[in-house]
Amino acid sequence: MKKKTTDSPSQPQGEQPCVDALVDAFLRYMKAERNASPLTLSSYARTLAQFREWMGADFVSWQTCGAQSFRSWLYQAMQDQLKSSTIRLRFAALRSFYNYLVRYGEVPVSPLADIALPKARHPLPVHLNIKQMEELLSMPFRLPADKKSPPWLPYRDAAILELFYSCGMRLSELVSLNANALQEGDECIRVVGKGRKVRLIPVGDYAREAVRTYREMAGISGVSPMFISRLGRRLTGRSIQLMLEKYLRCSDIPIHISPHKLRHTFATHLLDAGADLRAVQELLGHASLSTTQIYTHVTKTRMKEVYRSAHPRA
Repeated sequence: MKKKTTDSPSQPQGEQPCVDALVDAFLRYMKAERNASPLTLSSYARTLAQFREWMGADFVSWQTCGAQSFRSWLYQAMQDQLKSSTIRLRFAALRSFYNYLVRYGEVPVSPLADIALPKARHPLPVHLNIKQMEELLSMPFRLPADKKSPPWLPYRDAAILELFYSCGMRLSELVSLNANALQEGDECIRVVGKGRKVRLIPVGDYAREAVRTYREMAGISGVSPMFISRLGRRLTGRSIQLMLEKYLRCSDIPIHISPHKLRHTFATHLLDAGADLRAVQELLGHASLSTTQIYTHVTKTRMKEVYRSAHPRA
């Protein structure tokens, strides 16, 4: 067993004892040392709480939980027909937690080391074709104006949709943008992604013009939020999802599209046009090329469809 340091999770410095000191210290470690996002921290905390609740009176301490307990929880999740992706996310949180406990000498080895998980399924990403994307981009100006809303509102929505399609950024990245992320004359936008990693993404002419027009009409400048609500507050991810759903209902687009699927559309259209896979990886902010490679399956599927429909002896 490793020797405990002054930073041992059993005695977090400057903190009062809490209901679960190990979990509390782990989450603080993930935030400070690993730059974990708020969403990741929330997911990890929820998973650990769910496991404790499932164990009930059988839970004594994290140190006494054995591999059989986690296998039973895995079996229960599979009986409940949870998606393999959900199960893998749960156990990723548990493994990170126990790797942390091993590091600080709370347990000699991780009880999850030899637990086999269901294989991850990789369904092809849903995306819009170019005609559908163009229809969606036009929707903010096709609906009747709401007299109670500020006149800049449809221009804001148009700028949001143009940025999604032009840059392929995540929803969390877009809502966290400040006005100074894209200055007048800039051809790239500064985005803070997962792990607080900063990347620069090229912005197309249409998106730059849409953002410029919206900012002028709404008086957005400096370090204020890039996208605001009608009350002047930073726009939330949920508000953008609802906005997108409204435009989809009023369009002829036959599939449900989330902000993340606009990211899929961005990547797929680039690869369809011959973009380099590694370049797309950089634009998306993927840490691993294998994450980006799923889009190559989409382009291959499209190629086969074109071949079957066009070749006389297909």
